[in-house]
Amino acid sequence: MFKPATSPVENASPALSLSDVCHRYGAVHALRRFNLDVAPGEVVCLLGPSGCGKTTALRIAAGLEGVTGGEVNIAGHLVASSTNFVPPEDRGVGLVFQDYALFPHLPIADNVAFGLVGASAAEKSIRVAEVLEQVGLDWAAGRYPHELSGGQQQRVALARALAPRPAVILLDEPFSGLDARLRDQVRDQTLHALQTSGAATLMVTHDAEEAMYLSDRVVVMREGYAVQTGRPDELYDKPANAFVAGFFGEVNRLLGVVENGVVFCALGEIAAPGFMNGSKVEIIVRPEAIGLRETAENKAGPGYAVVEAARMLGRSSLVHTFAKSADGTDVHLHVRCPGRFLPDENTVLAIELDSSQAFVFPVEDAK
Repeated sequence: MFKPATSPVENASPALSLSDVCHRYGAVHALRRFNLDVAPGEVVCLLGPSGCGKTTALRIAAGLEGVTGGEVNIAGHLVASSTNFVPPEDRGVGLVFQDYALFPHLPIADNVAFGLVGASAAEKSIRVAEVLEQVGLDWAAGRYPHELSGGQQQRVALARALAPRPAVILLDEPFSGLDARLRDQVRDQTLHALQTSGAATLMVTHDAEEAMYLSDRVVVMREGYAVQTGRPDELYDKPANAFVAGFFGEVNRLLGVVENGVVFCALGEIAAPGFMNGSKVEIIVRPEAIGLRETAENKAGPGYAVVEAARMLGRSSLVHTFAKSADGTDVHLHVRCPGRFLPDENTVLAIELDSSQAFVFPVEDAK
């Protein structure tokens, strides 16, 4: 049914709610008591490695999979439980898949109008023009899918999902088939279209940068569980464990033992509050949290790094170094410096650490 435009409402009830959702494929538990609320106008990304359950959660919300436990509610209506199931076409959700699933024999305008069931010809024409303009493809209404690039086809699929003004938009790795440069452009256009729509958006991705760029909140998943949920900056600055920290870009990993609230490692002395003496820990440090400066010292030891190689990467430089840990073993470290910084091989540099980006976790959390 053709729906009137709606506006996002602050503090509104969740547009999409998954409560204690469980799902199994035979003996495999894909989701284990998974909980998530998505508000109108909010963009939430499910992030995690292959097999963590993120696509299963999306398919359950869409009605493409049932549940073995828990409930799914859309706009306050129960659509899935162990005893109830509303089919996908009756859930009021818009779907965008990796392959876009456009009809090759239909022009773009007809592809976009496909979900406008019950609308008059005039209503369809107006709404199709609106959403094609929204995604920057108003000129393509009479074209066919094969006449458009991959990025343009992705935006057509988004326009088709937006056209019926659904309460919820679901996207399954929609940018995975695009090259890096095109992906950045299409992601930006998609974000603006989603924000304008006011729909609750749930997206699956395995790309942490993509999740941080697009979402208001990120759910990091592992083995069917939500490990940590929060704003992108919260997860980056305050990861719950080593798994989460390692998912947001490259990290250096060092081992150590806590003594009197600190751990000594190749980077020097790092505070480890809350750990008992003798606790074995893993230190996670992002490459950009390590600074390097010239020093009159010519030694290799904790707090000093010896340059192995340096490479210019455009806006930053990546310096491969090694430093000696407290027991004298060599530890390889990657250091990312802003701009051009290309010290010669074997140069000894002092390490300056941003301690706010050095995370200490129990070794058992560092899987």
